Amino acid sequence: MSIEPTGDATLQGVSLRSLPKVSLHDHLDGAVRPETILELADEAGIDLPEQDPEGLSDWIAKKADSGSLAEYLKAFEITTAVMQSADGLTRIAREFVEDLADDGVIYGEVRWAPEQHQVGGLSLEQAVEAVQRGIEEGEEAVDRAGRSIRVGQLLSAMSHTGRARDIAELAVGFRGRGVVGFDVAGPEDGYPASLHRDAFDYLAEQFFPVTVHAGEAAGIASIRSALLDGRALRLGHGVRIVSDLQVINREDDEVQVQFGDLARWVRDREIPLELSPSSNLQTGAIAAWGTEIADHPFDLLYQLGFAVTVNVDNRTMSRTSLTRELSLLVDAFGYDLDDLETFQFNAAAAAFLPVEEREELVEMIAEGFED
Repeated sequence: MSIEPTGDATLQGVSLRSLPKVSLHDHLDGAVRPETILELADEAGIDLPEQDPEGLSDWIAKKADSGSLAEYLKAFEITTAVMQSADGLTRIAREFVEDLADDGVIYGEVRWAPEQHQVGGLSLEQAVEAVQRGIEEGEEAVDRAGRSIRVGQLLSAMSHTGRARDIAELAVGFRGRGVVGFDVAGPEDGYPASLHRDAFDYLAEQFFPVTVHAGEAAGIASIRSALLDGRALRLGHGVRIVSDLQVINREDDEVQVQFGDLARWVRDREIPLELSPSSNLQTGAIAAWGTEIADHPFDLLYQLGFAVTVNVDNRTMSRTSLTRELSLLVDAFGYDLDDLETFQFNAAAAAFLPVEEREELVEMIAEGFED
């Protein structure tokens, strides 16, 4: 299955790009412009496999389109290599915000792992400060252009390095200074949230919001651990929750499903699923269900009442955007504007913001879709 870039699309006469959107699952090192990679690599003396933006974009996309999360993650070696200086991090964060705004995003959360950006001598704190500078520069540039966007940082601990407690303390230390939540990313299978219980206990004591990658490369046991050990308020992907659903009857367009206890808990508690359709295909997260967007269990989860949200995961690797992901879902499942509005309401409600600010987001989305 090959991911190819597409332009803007319209639905009911409305440009999907113009609609107000909320982006919750978006990796900074997965969203670096190819042109920026080339320029920063040249400054740092880093050899790249391709020397023009289009060729580099193709190379990255082919690496990512592997059907394996482990292989998919190898595509990040190039982007993280050019993200080892304060100036590089600031530039990439600024461009990240500008690209979100160009895609119609009004609120976004950018997740990244500070521990992966210390090769050049940056401290964890310096790395976070550099990204925050870029975010604020991007927000100011968007504001000058007559639009509005807000972006918060999610600090990710890598699941396999044993530094989760350090990153948890770092995240809490930057509460109110740009960091809005904590995440665990990286290899998922064999690295459950229970391995980082100390960090999660600390975060719970600090009442600090948590999302955890789970139910992508690993099954429902990883989701259970994310909820019980991680006290996750959202599930990073979480698509394999469908493994806890048993289809007992299909008749025309109606499906009767028996819920497992875990799936019922996630649905009934409205625990948000950070679904990323294109990425889920590329990493093999939905291989048991098929190889096309139409095979993605997104629609089943939506129809059953789960709190589904739409995300890009890694826009450079998947050569995608939030607009494109929505367009793919419209083509696959026949959604209308009301459906897309629901997805944005779900994301706004799930944002790691105070309730008053989430309510403001909901109002902005409603006004944007009405207009």
